[in-house]
Amino acid sequence: MMSGSSEASEAGENLRRRNHELSVLNEIARELNRSVNLSEALEFTLAQVAELLDLRTGWIWLVGEDSPRPYLAASRNLPPALAENPSRMDGSGYCYCLDTYKKGDLEGAANVNVLTCTRLKGLVDGTDGLRYHASIPLYAGDKKLGVLNVASPDWRSLSPEDLQLLYTIGDLLSIAVERARLFSQSARLGALEERNRLAREIHDTLAQGLTATTLQLESADALLDVGESERARTPLRRALTLTQGNLEEARRSVLDLRATPLEDRPLAEALEVLVNRWEAETGVGVSFKAVNGGRPLPPHVEAALYRISQGALANVARHAEAEQATVRFVVTPEKVWLTIEDDGRGFDVSEAPGDRHGLVGMRERAEMLGGALELQSGPGKGTCVEVTVPLEKL
Repeated sequence: MMSGSSEASEAGENLRRRNHELSVLNEIARELNRSVNLSEALEFTLAQVAELLDLRTGWIWLVGEDSPRPYLAASRNLPPALAENPSRMDGSGYCYCLDTYKKGDLEGAANVNVLTCTRLKGLVDGTDGLRYHASIPLYAGDKKLGVLNVASPDWRSLSPEDLQLLYTIGDLLSIAVERARLFSQSARLGALEERNRLAREIHDTLAQGLTATTLQLESADALLDVGESERARTPLRRALTLTQGNLEEARRSVLDLRATPLEDRPLAEALEVLVNRWEAETGVGVSFKAVNGGRPLPPHVEAALYRISQGALANVARHAEAEQATVRFVVTPEKVWLTIEDDGRGFDVSEAPGDRHGLVGMRERAEMLGGALELQSGPGKGTCVEVTVPLEKL
């Protein structure tokens, strides 16, 4: 029989624990409500969940808006077997919890189960002792958004209170995901409106300027026909001035209006289209592999990586004399890797001019993203262009 002091002590401990849980939930809600950077919000939530339930590892899958394929949106303290092998964390592979989620069998706190992780099954080294994880489904109404996984080497049964707490965090995450996506859609609509505005501006400025230039040239032509060459100089000068002004206006408008080269496709899909088209045009065999390619990236990152791919493939076609090329695109929550490799004749990198084949431009694109471009090649050894871009600060 429990004494009065023991009961009071246990009640006090329970009260402190619940107060702490409410405090953490409040912090999570505040951060999710404050941030429109979804990656930052997800990372923060994983850290809070780990601290709250004394869990070491976690990751979040999200289902893409334009594709049913899940992608790894955030992770925390992945064991080496997963962190060092991104293909094991690609949403296109077999995964028991994701497949269960897609079938609708992972609903509600009562069914948040501790599952054997199929991504760790069969591995001995590099797992940090992890074998199981809890899976928390993320929904917006009937719409599937993704799954939150949390894990610990010394896994214990989750109490009904723990399950309810995780389910509440899942609800907060779901709201944050929908909010971030609505914000992104609003930004895209704003960009579309801006392009339409610029199109109207081009019509109102360039078109009118070209009309004025044409009138001046017609006047000069008429004066030249009647031998008035001196008088023709005035409208010709006006036409030249108008033309120079229109040229500057055109340059400004093109810079402002320059659209993404991806044609509103996700980068992985756009790269696959680019690779297939390039193979058909050049006759050089090429393979394409994307890992976690469904993860959305900032538009300027996607555009820069696409342009680098175009430049690298153009170099293969023009200079490599290759029989086979490979394009590999890998995304993790922390970083993007893009590799374009060929089996062509290669060259001595140390003797290559600094501006060889547009490499300076490709390197500058990577560096503007805070990333780096590495070039490996040698006579008879083919060429490999590897670009890495960190995502944590973008």
